[in-house]
This record gives sequence, structure tokens and C-alpha cells, in this order.
Amino acid sequence: MSKIKKLEALEILDSRGNPTIEVILKTDDGIITKAKVPSGASTGANEALELRDNDKKRYSGKGVLKAVSIVNNELNKLLIGKSVTDQETIDNLMIKADGTENKANFGANSMLGVSLAAARAGAASKNLAIYEYLNTKNSFIIPCPMMNIINGGMHSDSPLDFQEFMIRPKGANSFKEALRWAVEVFHTLKKILKDKGYATSVGDEGGFAPNLKSHEEALELIIDAIEKAGYKPKEEISIALDPAASEFYDTSKKVYFEMKKKAAKKEFKTKTSSEQIKYLEELCKKFPIDSIEDGLAESDWDGWVEFTKQMGDKIQIVGDDLFVTNTKFLEKGIKLKAANAILIKLNQIGTVTETLQTIHLAQKNGFNTVVSHRSGETEDAFIADFAVATHSGQIKTGSLSRSDRIAKYNRLLEIENDLGKKAKFFKAPLEKS
Repeated sequence: MSKIKKLEALEILDSRGNPTIEVILKTDDGIITKAKVPSGASTGANEALELRDNDKKRYSGKGVLKAVSIVNNELNKLLIGKSVTDQETIDNLMIKADGTENKANFGANSMLGVSLAAARAGAASKNLAIYEYLNTKNSFIIPCPMMNIINGGMHSDSPLDFQEFMIRPKGANSFKEALRWAVEVFHTLKKILKDKGYATSVGDEGGFAPNLKSHEEALELIIDAIEKAGYKPKEEISIALDPAASEFYDTSKKVYFEMKKKAAKKEFKTKTSSEQIKYLEELCKKFPIDSIEDGLAESDWDGWVEFTKQMGDKIQIVGDDLFVTNTKFLEKGIKLKAANAILIKLNQIGTVTETLQTIHLAQKNGFNTVVSHRSGETEDAFIADFAVATHSGQIKTGSLSRSDRIAKYNRLLEIENDLGKKAKFFKAPLEKS
């Protein structure tokens, strides 16, 4: 039985050049594993705390030496001698020792680094891949990718309020084929943008960030790219949106405003919750959109309920900031019938065990699950294995550029290849009717 001999952490950089934490776990029988922790830019108010140094003399206050110290000292002492195959015990010991609801003492980044490294060590001790080790069923489902090909909101300098415009190659017969379709659309979109005189630089998650006039123009360009790449919009490749509406919601006035144009104009348009829902419905009628994530703000629960009532039988309605991978908020959503799917981000909650509990609760209650990256990523591809292990069926890991995003796609190609005929590509359509 492999037991933890030593935990060691160091400060590394994420895909935005900001500090994050890497945890190295060593066992008494020679196993060494590593885990790198991602970081988000558009974050939910109820996410577990990401511990930062706030020392303005280092990395503009974004250093993580406090988190490193916690792993090297408190968590190291707490977990030495514990079996790496007992994931739940390891995670629960950290949760209990932290003693807060939002991981405020140890930091979710410190705890997640240890939790991920422990899962890897547990798998290694049994000579299994992560997707095998964490799988509780006798089958393997390769997730359908949701690729962010146009960036807006907090993830770019473009004037678009909506954060992500994604394509979903749901008509493909394998992950390998789905990835190829998406790559071809991505490069076709680049040519279209270039021919129209738009910049083809990319945002945080690798999608293009052109200076477009409207959300509708972005969607029209994507449709054009799908068709010119030789595919059928809706039937073969559909569109998914992540407005990240909390970023342009005024909680005191309870209105949605034009976030990107606010600074440039003294007057800007606003929408009530009902008007925001109507706008999203109109987009779904006009374009082949079958999934909308965070179309309403995290505090606008009444809006979520109404949106789900009106559109929940037609499209996938995904809660991200609304649920923050937390069973407490998911239970509320299930009770109120707010959303019909949940985005899964390990660092929103801080441990593998709690994330698995959230996925189980969601799937038990008929919610779709989408495993997701963060905008500040690393080359660590844990979530690729995790999506397969948990039968999530869908994965968000960015665009078709930037090696921190491509690492996850390449890992899924490896998994599909290793599984051979055992691999089943997620084919269920997201549209309900």
C-alpha cells in the first residue's frame, strides 16, 4: 500500500503568465506524481477561495507563496503516512483541518493541488490511468468537445459582452473526427476574419477576439465558417454560448447592461431579466444554439427559473457561477428547477472528492454535466481523464490554439486510442425537441 512520504509545492506560471501552484507528491514506495492548479478570471462569488499573497512587490500581488508554504508545512504534516488510494480520507482531512466553508484558511488552490496529486498517485499505485482509476462503471464515454472559437467578455479585449462563442461537433462518430471537424472550422474562421480585415489574434482561451459589432455578427461568422468548412450547422455542428452574465449585471438595480461599452459611453442600454431571457430566446430561434451557460446572473434565481421553464425542454441550460461545483447550490437549483445542466470546475470547490459528489448529485437528478478548464490554465491534462472517468459526456477546454488547451485534446485522443472499441463517443443531442 503506497503511503504519502512527502508533499512539496512550488510557485509556477499559468497560461496568462500569472503565478499558480504545483504540488509534488512522493510515496514511501517510490511513486512521484505532480499536479498543476488552474485559475479563473470570470469567477463566481461563491467559489472556494484561491489563496494569493497580496504582496504588491511580487507579481502585482498575485504570488502564491502562502499556498506553497501551506502545502509544504500544514498539509505535509497532516497527510504523511496516509494511503494514496484513500482519496476521500485525504480530502476530508484537509477539509476538516481548514474548517471553513470556502477553504479560506488553506486555500482551494493548495488543497486541490494535493488532491489531484493524490489521485494520480493512487492511480499509479494500481498501475491504472486516471480515467480508469476514478471510473465507477464498466464503460467509458469520450466527451463531446465544446470549443470556444470566439472570445469576448473577461477573456479578451473585444467589445463583445458575451464571453464565449463555442462550436459543438455533435454529429461526429468519434472524438478524433469531432476534433478534426472543429479544427477545420477554426482555420476557416481565421481566413474569413482575415479576408474581412479583422484581427486574428486570440484571447485567453485561444479563441479569436476580433473587434466585432455585435453578438449576432459573431454568430453569423461562425455559421459561415461551419458551412465553408463543409459541414451542416445544427445537424453536424451546433453552437453553444457562455454569456457569463454575472459580469454585466447590476445587482442593486437588477438590470443587465452593455459591459464593454459602459466605459466609453455615458449612457448605455440595459435589459431587465425578462428582456435578457427574450433576447436569448431570439438568438436560439435565429441560430442553431443548443446550449447556453450563465445566460443570467448568479444572483438572478428568479430569472434562471423562468428561463428554464421557457427553454429547458429545448436547449441545455448550464449553471456555472450559479452552482460553482457545490452541492449546496446545486440542490437549490434542482429544487427550484433552475437550469438542467452544471459546469464542473475542480478548483471551484477544491477537492476531487467534493467534485465527484457534485457530479453524482447532478447525474442522479437528470442534470447534464460539462467538465471545464479555467481561463488561466497549465499543460496539466487531468480534466481530460476526469471527464472520461465520470461519464460527463461533454468537456470545455478552450479553442484550437494554445498548448495549454491542446494538451487536453491530445490527451483525449490518447485515451480514445488506448480504449479502442471500448470507447464510446458521446452522441446524445443537447436539443430536447
